[in-house]
Amino acid sequence: MIVGIGTDLCVVERFEAMLQRRPGLSARLLTSSEQELSLPSQAARFAAKEALAKALGSPGGMRWLDCQVVKSDVGVPSFETTDTVAARIAALGIATIHLSISHDGGYATAMVVCES
Repeated sequence: MIVGIGTDLCVVERFEAMLQRRPGLSARLLTSSEQELSLPSQAARFAAKEALAKALGSPGGMRWLDCQVVKSDVGVPSFETTDTVAARIAALGIATIHLSISHDGGYATAMVVCES
């Protein structure tokens, strides 16, 4: 059964401007391995985390770094979660999280479907 759905769209240029205006923000939003990626890929990871938060009901208290977007050997994206995010997933009885991310033409987008 579907427990939650979330989607997000991020304008890469606006994401870059936000990171430039607020030094240290990148380290609060993205894990060290995510920060090593290209700017469009970073924006896509941010969109994925936003989409997951929406699918989880956007509760307060979740930390951005308790969620990381990873890819399988064949390029399938998924989340690795810990602490606050993992606790919310467990509380909702979520067994499977589907993630789709993309970036092109100055935009990054993500969609998340959570199933019990």
